[in-house]
Amino acid sequence: MKIFSEIPSTLPKTPILDKVNTPEDIKGLTSPELKSLADDVRAHMLYSVGQSGGHLGGGLGVVELTVVLHYLYNTPDDKIIWDVGHQAYPHKILTGRKDALSSIRQKNGLAPFPNREESPYDAFGVGHSSTSISAALGMAIANSNTDKKVVAVIGDGAMTAGMAFEGLAHTGHIKPNILIILNDNDMSISENVGGLNNYFSRIWASKVYKGIRKSGKSFLENLPQAHHIARKVETQMKAMVAPGSIFEELGLNYIGPIDGHDINELTKVISNLKDFEGPQFLHVITKKGAGLDPAEADRIGFHAIGKIKPLDSTNKKLGPKYQDVFGQWIVDMAKENNDLIAITPAMREGSGLVNFSKEFPDRFFDVAIAEQHAVTLAAGLACEEKKPVVAIYSTFLQRAYDQLIHDVALQNLDVLFAIDRAGLVGEDGPTHSGNYDLAYLRCIPNMLIAVPADENETRKLLTTAFHYKGPAAVRYPRGGGINTPIELELNAVEIGKGRLINEGQSDILIMNFGALIETAHEVAQKLDATLLDMRFVKPLDRELMTEHCSGKNTIITIEDGAMSGGAGSAVSEWAHENKLQQQIIICGIPDEFVNHASREEMLEMTGLDAKGILAKVEGYLS
Repeated sequence: MKIFSEIPSTLPKTPILDKVNTPEDIKGLTSPELKSLADDVRAHMLYSVGQSGGHLGGGLGVVELTVVLHYLYNTPDDKIIWDVGHQAYPHKILTGRKDALSSIRQKNGLAPFPNREESPYDAFGVGHSSTSISAALGMAIANSNTDKKVVAVIGDGAMTAGMAFEGLAHTGHIKPNILIILNDNDMSISENVGGLNNYFSRIWASKVYKGIRKSGKSFLENLPQAHHIARKVETQMKAMVAPGSIFEELGLNYIGPIDGHDINELTKVISNLKDFEGPQFLHVITKKGAGLDPAEADRIGFHAIGKIKPLDSTNKKLGPKYQDVFGQWIVDMAKENNDLIAITPAMREGSGLVNFSKEFPDRFFDVAIAEQHAVTLAAGLACEEKKPVVAIYSTFLQRAYDQLIHDVALQNLDVLFAIDRAGLVGEDGPTHSGNYDLAYLRCIPNMLIAVPADENETRKLLTTAFHYKGPAAVRYPRGGGINTPIELELNAVEIGKGRLINEGQSDILIMNFGALIETAHEVAQKLDATLLDMRFVKPLDRELMTEHCSGKNTIITIEDGAMSGGAGSAVSEWAHENKLQQQIIICGIPDEFVNHASREEMLEMTGLDAKGILAKVEGYLS
């Protein structure tokens, strides 16, 4: 493997890759050429991601595996399903998209994850974790009467989710022809024991072993007890050198661990496994960030990177990131309240919990990719008078909706949800956008929903929601704030009370819900409108709304969330209940999935910038 000390700033020479436009072009390569191809793919990926920004570490770790899979399988007829999709950049390079890779995650560029609309080689659209095994099983069942092969590639992190084990259990039950590859790039299920282990792995994946196993089974068919004993001995023998007995017990043939960067080893083992009957489970060991020294040393920091180019000095300087505002708040609140416990599903860094985890290690729980467990764990803690704070991205809270309703809200438990990445998140696209939380939270009884407009309001509303007795949610966007000074005190506001920002002279009233306050203020100035910052979606400040509706003919609501069922819908319901005659113009995210782009571009695309809102209002009023 060629090792890079830095990300190339100029397009590297890639002579073998230059000859590859589709996976079919790989088939005739020799073993040395496959290794050179892997080096070329890694070099091209490093350069391209340096130009575009994007997920880096995971893809670097599976370069060799990706090359071997496309070398051995007849894609797209054979199906390769990548879990989550962070690691799919080499796959995109080898399937006709290498020249477009530098456009990834940008408006009108390549999708950040595998996308069925983008390429026939993307067998399944992903973005959230732990879906690959279930999807691959469905494809294997559908293709059971064909020669098509199905492979699922899942990481050790994604294996922590219950859905992955649900898929494994069903696979072991019906025993389709399928290969599941565990890409273990952090911590092995067991220690990799080197050459001896690889020796046994080759034995178990060999056609000779397959024949012996099949013949032995046939010979022992009439001796059930002997067959049982032989199977038990086999399983125990395997567990001595490669403890995959949990997968064996689920009904899968476990092979590994093997070196995921050894092309010759991968080729030998996977080539043999292709012809095996029934479900096969291959455990490969890789390094996240492999081939780039800084990425191997800092796997978290190089999980995803920004563009490697100077920042435009004219760019507006943003305030602190909302995740950092939350991170400081929870440390401060924990010092005052010993019952506070922080929970996150594998988002310690992203949610701003690093400092908390260091200062209060006994009160911090990273439950890995297990959102359902995170929510019900919080419910259990709340039952025993603790005050859990679940720090979670909006898009991932969707995965625990049943637990949110059944385990928390139904019992009116005292749990605070700090919902990060709410609204349009930008380059990660529709799989990661937090557009729906207002709609799916608002319909749940007992929920308090707060929508801070800036950094200081975030701190205040977190404090308010923390002291609320019952389930509460505070949602805030990705990225930096608007440089609002932050009060150091842990001040709260009255629950359900908004605030007047600007008293206008026109007959237009604007109600802002959340982080688009600057845009709302600009629109209010253009229209000479009265501007309210509502602070809460549930409960609404009905008194404030009634007071300022008097003499107004038009009400405009602004929110960074889905219009269907969101804050604007709540205002419309209120107006209907009170038999108000004002025209209501709801400005929010339309009923469509918004493709990847920068957050600013997404706001423009959805008409949520000032220009778009003014145009919508003028259309209604003309």
